[in-house]
Amino acid sequence: MKKELEGKVAVVTGAGQGLGAAIASRLAMEGADLALCDMNIEMAKKLELQLNETYGIKTISVEADVSKRTQVEIMRDIVIASFHKVDILINNAGIAKVCPIQELDEQTWDRIMDVNLKSVYLCTKTFLPSMIEKRFGKIVSLSSMSAKIGGRWMTAYSASKAGIMGFTKSLAREVARFGICVNCICPGIIPTQLWSASKADHARKLGKTEKEVDPYYVGNIPLGRLCTPQDVANIAFFLVSSEASYMTGQSVNITGGQHMD
Repeated sequence: MKKELEGKVAVVTGAGQGLGAAIASRLAMEGADLALCDMNIEMAKKLELQLNETYGIKTISVEADVSKRTQVEIMRDIVIASFHKVDILINNAGIAKVCPIQELDEQTWDRIMDVNLKSVYLCTKTFLPSMIEKRFGKIVSLSSMSAKIGGRWMTAYSASKAGIMGFTKSLAREVARFGICVNCICPGIIPTQLWSASKADHARKLGKTEKEVDPYYVGNIPLGRLCTPQDVANIAFFLVSSEASYMTGQSVNITGGQHMD
């Protein structure tokens, strides 16, 4: 039986670990060929080998800082040379900083905006012509619950993720006539490397130990647990599948009921 994504080519940014790796693995399981983009090329290559061996798909790894236009264009050239097309783009690369506004310097603000938001613009603009040519495409970007409710001590991060929501809605209207669907995902807290790196800062701001941070936040989640990378990967797959062919411009919550708008 043919797999849902067999014959499709997907580009995943920030694919070397955590959420990106989970999404890439889910797409591979469904038959997609993959371009794994990450600044840490060794981690991307390690995942490439795993996916090739497990699923027998074609996978390449590309080293790139997706906040830099020239590097994104080089990545595009490598991907097109390897696969001759792109059907799916997962804009996953992101960074975060727990920092009160009075301590937030301009350099940190700019870097968060570049990695989280500018990269979505650059990657989308760069790969869109291939989708327009084929009259088909699926673009899924990773936003955040923080974009909707505001993350405490995370003004830059929340603003960048809210920007992704606005970008998604506008682009969805613009490219619908080409058969391209554009959506974003708004997860709650996910225990990835990104969360682990910021947990000490949350603990200091909350006046708690690091071990107390997760239970504190879980207390506000109706389903009683944190989001997992697999939870997000499952929704990402759904959005790029034929089952979501009538969905575009949506910001999909995966928050365990913490945010229901």
